[in-house]
Amino acid sequence: MRPVSPPVALSAIVPGRARPAHDGAGALPLYRQAKRALLQAIESGACAPGSVLPSETRLSHALGVSIGTVRRAVDELVADHILVRHQGRGTFVATHDAERFLFQFFHVERGDGLREAPQVDLLSFERQRADADSAEALRLREGDPVWVIENRLRLQGRAVVYDRIVLPVLLFKGLSEKRLRDRPGTIYQLYQSEFGITVVRAAERARAVAADRTAARVLGVAPQAPVMQVRRSALTFGDKPVEYRVSVIDTARHDYVHLLSRPRPGG
Repeated sequence: MRPVSPPVALSAIVPGRARPAHDGAGALPLYRQAKRALLQAIESGACAPGSVLPSETRLSHALGVSIGTVRRAVDELVADHILVRHQGRGTFVATHDAERFLFQFFHVERGDGLREAPQVDLLSFERQRADADSAEALRLREGDPVWVIENRLRLQGRAVVYDRIVLPVLLFKGLSEKRLRDRPGTIYQLYQSEFGITVVRAAERARAVAADRTAARVLGVAPQAPVMQVRRSALTFGDKPVEYRVSVIDTARHDYVHLLSRPRPGG
């Protein structure tokens, strides 16, 4: 059983009653103020991953809002995968694990619908200088130091995805090939547990391309064979980019499946 962090103290969330906040067009709705207070506590580390939140009643008293307002704020954070509810146990700050990675951040499945966690082969780990594309994606200057990781992802024993991951050295000081190879969970779990960086969402752009020689060799396809390319910026709180990833996917037997949800009113 995964160890659970101690319950969050109310003082970690709000030092006092909520103050009016504005978004440039007037005062924010109360539920957004409550959501902001919770987010700030999570982002600061005062609410650690895996910790249980105080009850909605206690939160409503601390924030000076109704239970319904707190519940709406918590509902949105649950929908954003920042909080998670466990029936009969309470509401917890979400942690990264294999299940979350598989259903929130990994969208490749076999043509018959089989979805499983990939086997990851680390191909290379190097310190390089950011090129124009990665610098723009990570909001760095071209030439800034970055870690570059290349992985091959296998499904049902077949090479399906070639990943090239770029990380800012300043955010991931002390990262090493050994830490990557020896990590007990997913790479996003490593970011969270070892570097205090939680990936909350990702922005992706996909297109069809011809496999270059490197992708063809890694995936075992012919050079110039049609493949899918997905460019992903992984974002932490405040939509700050922390990872830039280019994935080349062999879609001969696998599909890229992304479940779309209807946006929340006013969201």
